[in-house]
Amino acid sequence: MGAPQKTQKQLPLRPAGPDTVAALLRWYEAERRDLPWRYGPRKKADPYRVWLSEIMLQQTTVKAVIPYFQKFVARWPNVAALAAAQLEEVLQQWAGLGYYSRARNLKACADAVVRDFDGVFPRTEVELRELPGIGPYTAAAIAAIAFGEKATPVDGNIERVVSRLFAVQQPLPAAKTEIRNLAATLTPARRAGDFAQAMMDLGAEICTPKNPSCLVCPVQPDCAASARGIAETLPIKAQKLARPSRFGIAFLVQREDGAVLLRQRPEAGLLGGMLEVPSTHWGDASPSKREALRSAPVTTSWMAVPGPVVHVFTHFRLELVVYRAIVPVDASFTLWAEQDRCRWVHRRDLHAQALPSVMKKVIAHGMNAE
Repeated sequence: MGAPQKTQKQLPLRPAGPDTVAALLRWYEAERRDLPWRYGPRKKADPYRVWLSEIMLQQTTVKAVIPYFQKFVARWPNVAALAAAQLEEVLQQWAGLGYYSRARNLKACADAVVRDFDGVFPRTEVELRELPGIGPYTAAAIAAIAFGEKATPVDGNIERVVSRLFAVQQPLPAAKTEIRNLAATLTPARRAGDFAQAMMDLGAEICTPKNPSCLVCPVQPDCAASARGIAETLPIKAQKLARPSRFGIAFLVQREDGAVLLRQRPEAGLLGGMLEVPSTHWGDASPSKREALRSAPVTTSWMAVPGPVVHVFTHFRLELVVYRAIVPVDASFTLWAEQDRCRWVHRRDLHAQALPSVMKKVIAHGMNAE
């Protein structure tokens, strides 16, 4: 007997195209995720809910977004209601969801829709991209899902599905343009919104980053990466640079009646408009205690709380040493030049304030040292 012949992996029977789209839509009708902003296949979606969900879902998981989405639509059921809200209210409701520039842009966008479009979202990608906080992906998602326009949103899930369907070998992020172009070749003229959501669901449920479920994938017969046995290796990602670290000192001041001193951050920049525990500048090295006390909001005796607070942002790692002080209710002291942005908030009311996660960590760390 001769040596056994090596088997070759079967190539796709057909390239991804209209048959792929049809198979995916059939799967979506039967297996789609039940999400509070969804209206089901072939049904007209509410542009406000589509927009709100897409902004919240940027760099955030569906599981984390659902309670925030439900809270927002219960309080502000339409764009006019949101436009009438105060920015601080919006930031309070957003607290904990992260990436706070999204909340500021959310309010600015609602204002613009009411002011410039009589409270009705525009339906084209071009007009949508003129609104605050709406970039190419979000504009395409709203146009497709809310208005049925032939538009191609490409999020992380869709990016992964397309890179595998076509076996894109170029690493990300350089491959993004090629992937967007390939995705556009699949977008149908009709049911573009259902197709976009089907691609999102496929990436989230079947075509996952690790251990993709190729055997139950509705488009597996057309997937070039599956045929070559390389699905799990795609998309190829360029090596990430290490996050730099920044350091600072935070000052937790508590009055004897339980009120905590908070400061509002400037509107522009990281965590803009949010409340914080006053702190030094976040720099490349932690300042000395003597240097830091020049930025302290109160002249008093300070106690260093053992152990730092560590928080990881997208682009850097932050390490804060916390100094804590308790002062009398009638204490006489002068706040620094930013005193107009400071306020006392009782500890029982902190949960309702626009505090980012890092500041919640600082407060918890300081109070646990009591």
